[in-house]
Amino acid sequence: MVFLLSGTLFMVSAQNSDGTDLRPTRYTDMASIVEAETEELEELNARAAELDAEVKALTASVGDRKAQRTNARVKTMEDPAGFTPRSGAGVTVTLDDAPEEVIATAQTSDEVNEMVVHQQDIQAVVNAMWRGGAEAVTIQGQRLISTTGIKCSGNTVQLQGQPFSPPYVITAVGDQLEIYNEIQTDRAIGIYREAVADPEIAVRWDLQLEDWVTAPAFSGPVTFQYAAPLTDS
Repeated sequence: MVFLLSGTLFMVSAQNSDGTDLRPTRYTDMASIVEAETEELEELNARAAELDAEVKALTASVGDRKAQRTNARVKTMEDPAGFTPRSGAGVTVTLDDAPEEVIATAQTSDEVNEMVVHQQDIQAVVNAMWRGGAEAVTIQGQRLISTTGIKCSGNTVQLQGQPFSPPYVITAVGDQLEIYNEIQTDRAIGIYREAVADPEIAVRWDLQLEDWVTAPAFSGPVTFQYAAPLTDS
């Protein structure tokens, strides 16, 4: 009976161990870890060597005429794309919510809504500045580029994903007269300024002609996202 039970246990152990030690010692475990880590390190070293070779090959090709022409094209586009600073005469418009004592008199959320600056108000000023030939535009000192988004988020406005509170300072570098005329004749801005003149709404407005302003180069991340057509499965 004892031999029969022992034989059964040996068979079960052999099947479970699959030829390995069921209770490996600490030394055996450490040896296995070192072996596995060594193999992974060798693979990473090989991959690093491949990448290093690619970097060297790309670096060597910089002197190529095609690469030089491409780099020259990139350089000429940096300024209009907003990646270099712009300075000169300019126009600054400041938009602000109504004073707190005026907002406190509001009876409904709709009334409060009329007493604060919205995304469309900021966008109207920016668009008028662009139409006036602005060379560069900033909001809260942040340079605007073609991918910049302006949107309301609660009681703040998000610019390139970063929230800002009023007052909103919008500055344009360019021909002061042209920019000023566009601002003065813009219909959307006209509606906002009517609200400025209404003591029951009292949102605030200020326009200043600046002798010299600087729009810094865009310094945020440039991540382009685009849609791709679905492929037939």
